[in-house]
Order: sequence, then structure tokens, then C-alpha cells
Amino acid sequence: MTLRLPAADGTLHPYEPRTAPLSLAPGTPLTSRTVLAAAHVVADPFADVPPGAPAAVDWDATLAFRRHLWSHGLGVAEAMDTAQRGMGLDWAGAAELIRRSAAEARSAGGRIACGAGTDQLTEGTLAQIRAAYEEQLAVVEEAGAQAVLMASRALAATAQGPEDYLEVYGHLLRQSAEPVILHWLGPMFDPALEGYWGSSDPDAATGTLLEVIAAHPGKVDGVKVSLLDARREAALRRRLPQGVRCYTGDDFHYPELIAGDDRGFSHALLGVFDPLGPLAAAAVRVLDTGDVQGFRELLDPTVELSRHLFQPPTRFYKTGVVFLAWLAGHQSHFAMLGGLQSARSLPHFARAYELADGLGLFTDPKLAEERMKILLSLYGVDR
Repeated sequence: MTLRLPAADGTLHPYEPRTAPLSLAPGTPLTSRTVLAAAHVVADPFADVPPGAPAAVDWDATLAFRRHLWSHGLGVAEAMDTAQRGMGLDWAGAAELIRRSAAEARSAGGRIACGAGTDQLTEGTLAQIRAAYEEQLAVVEEAGAQAVLMASRALAATAQGPEDYLEVYGHLLRQSAEPVILHWLGPMFDPALEGYWGSSDPDAATGTLLEVIAAHPGKVDGVKVSLLDARREAALRRRLPQGVRCYTGDDFHYPELIAGDDRGFSHALLGVFDPLGPLAAAAVRVLDTGDVQGFRELLDPTVELSRHLFQPPTRFYKTGVVFLAWLAGHQSHFAMLGGLQSARSLPHFARAYELADGLGLFTDPKLAEERMKILLSLYGVDR
């Protein structure tokens, strides 16, 4: 059946859904790149949760989605911004998510890295910020997971300059039990992080980040870079010390950054690999054989969908990620923590469906079609 999908200009256009399902089987871990998918959480749709109340999570569905990612050989980046940290999921909920997911990772034999930040605080002194980081770092390490030191809104608001970042991160790295991943999230993802590393000048900020890493050899596994600037990321990774990875968080340029050039490549820690998981894993397995062209042929066509999901306001990309998980059958509903399902428009959803269906992302395209019809009907689009 042809669907009538709404466009941004208010018109309806016909779309013929595909019938061929995605047929990408689970596989072994990837070898040429370290690839982590930042996974979303599934809300409990039956919980009577008023705005501002602690989140209610459907733990069974949330953990099942992580098993799905592990089954395809991907690692999971847990309790990151894709999981609505600071946008529906508070620290208490994140701590429970970390503990549950880390236990599930041990059971499934999957790789996991978990975000440690300061979201107990809205503001505070440097000492309070250090203590908040320490509390979260302890939870991650006690759970047996690798830590990702997330960018801190409180630190961005309190720090007077680069020296405060050097002091706080130095304190944390000196006490970390295992090498951590540092996290540089640009203001397009979170406006409260403007001027991170002590400067709004990206060159100066890069210098401070590199100074942190150089001062603590062996304590930094890598840097997750989410600046949506491929040139800057490539320049940064060339300056990283030997053995320190660059994890791309660039949801606009990831194929070229992961493929790399004659001077290196990026690993990946990406929110868009939540909906792209099986296809992304298949592409990296092609890259594992040395076939860069084959890798690009598989992954390049996904960029249009990713750019659509991450269009400004970029921080609302999570809505599109969960929408696609619902269409794909990973969850039974399209409810989100904090009601964030309302953050995008019907034309945005329609285009996301069209692009994802065109890529063949759905193992059950008929289910995706039926769920898209339900959404259209709710918005008053008759068939």
C-alpha cells in the first residue's frame, strides 16, 4: 500500500514502502576499529510520572536492546547523552542503568563503557564538581565498566579558565583505576557546554585537552570528539600521543573519519549507531578485511538519515533514535522519558521513516509500515 507522507511544506506525497527485510545476521566482535554505540533507554509507558519526577525505565526492553547491539559485535556506550542524561534521566536513574547494563554485559560477554559526569549538580565549586565526578567514577568502576568522563555542565559554568580544567581532570585521572575515555561534546549537542576546556576558541580548547592527556600518560584510552567538524577531528587525532585513540562522535562525517587516511583513522562512539547497529557492524566487518571502498559503499548512504536525525536543534536527535527503535520493533511504544517524543514534528518523523525504510534498516518492514500508519492517523492524516 502506498503511504501519504507529510513534507515540511505541509503537502502530502506518496511513498511506496519496501517489502524486502533487512537480513544482517549477528556476528563476531569487530577487529580493525573499536566501535561503541551510544544506546537509548526505553521509558515505562504505564508509569504515572509527572514532569520533573524521576524517570521510569522499562528495564527489560532497555537491556534487550543492549543485547541486540552486542549480538552484532558492537560495544555499548552506556548512560551517555543518547540515554537522555540531563534530558529526562537523572543521576539516580543513570547509576541504576550503569549497574544493570554492566551486569548484563558480563553475562553477554559484551564490551561496555559508561558515562561518569556531574549531573547531581546544576552548579557548584570546583571541589563539589570534583566530588560529583568521583562519586560517579566510583559507580562505573565498581560496576566493572570502563569510564567515559563526560563533559560537565557544572564545570563549564564554574571554571574560570583552562587551569581549572587541568586541575579537575588531573585529579580524576590520577585516581582512575583504568584508562578512561575523555568526552568533548560541542555546544551544538548541549549549549551549556559552550567554551569547554576553558575557551570558545577551538584551537585553544584543543591545546588544553592535549595538555591534560600529556600530563597523565597511560591514563587516557581515548578522546570522544563530537564537534561535527571532520577537519578539526582529523587534525586532533594526528596530535594525540601514541596509543591514545580518537573516537569519532561526528554523526555527519563518520564514514570518512572511520575509514581514515594515510595518517590515521578514528574509532567510533556514536549515537547514530543505535539505529544503524547491524548495518554499521556489517560495514566495519568489510573494513576489517581492508576493503575501504566496500565499507564506504555500505555506510555512506546512511549519512543522509543521520544528518536528518541530528538536524538543529541537534540535542533532540534522541527523539528520532527512539522513533526508529519503535518502528523496528525493539520496543512496543513511542513514549520517551520526559515526554521527549514531542520534540520533533510529524514531517520530521515521516522523512526519518522514508530514509530508514529506503536503506532497508527494518527487519520487519511491514511492522514499520503499520506503525507509521498509526502515527499518521494520530496526527489526522487519513489514508
